[in-house]
Amino acid sequence: MTSSYPQRAFTGVVLTTAGLMALGLGAASAHVSVAPTSTTENGYSQLTFSVPSESETAATNKLEVQLPTGQPFTSVRVKPVEGWTAEVVSGALPEPVTTTDGATLTEAPLSVVWTAEPGSEISQQEYQTFSISVGPLPEAGSTVLLPTAQSYTDGEVVEWNQETEGEEEPEKPAPSFVTTAAVEGDASHGGPEATEAPEAIDAEQASATAGSPSALAWVGLVAGLLGLAAGVTALLRTRRRA
Repeated sequence: MTSSYPQRAFTGVVLTTAGLMALGLGAASAHVSVAPTSTTENGYSQLTFSVPSESETAATNKLEVQLPTGQPFTSVRVKPVEGWTAEVVSGALPEPVTTTDGATLTEAPLSVVWTAEPGSEISQQEYQTFSISVGPLPEAGSTVLLPTAQSYTDGEVVEWNQETEGEEEPEKPAPSFVTTAAVEGDASHGGPEATEAPEAIDAEQASATAGSPSALAWVGLVAGLLGLAAGVTALLRTRRRA
């Protein structure tokens, strides 16, 4: 009886931990996301897209991000990525847009396309980041939706274009963020060059990912491993007493 109890306790700890790990790894299923360095209305921001490759048989070789047309960006700059070519595609807007300074826009940047050179594709278990500097951002409270198409070398195209409504995340959520009111002294109003500070980028990305499903999943995974370690320690102590 004495020896069987520790064994049952140990088995229970292992099964519980395995469940936590499975839940964590399932919730950590990655998708294309965006982290802005600033969300201030009428300001400029660096938008960094994180792109994981999820296919088990092919590699990611192209990424196309659709830009807003209802409140278009008048400035779009691309940060170079080694092994990838980038193109800002401009064209006619669906309908003319009047800017805050009274100008009428009939054309604007519509999308940004990154294409991998041979050997630079994103393979399984890898990810890549792509950054653009954009502005001005729309008024506070606006949701900036950035539908993204991720293409693979086998011809598959995954459309990350579903809008998130409420707390439940859709299967293929589009990268997005919500603009905020201006704060006195905010450097993002200085123009596109104000989006390049690496300290701000690191801080914003850390903040953007801290509450994400992936981050929470890994927290649960670590908690499960700690529980497993505690169970093993308890088992060893019980056996020594026996």
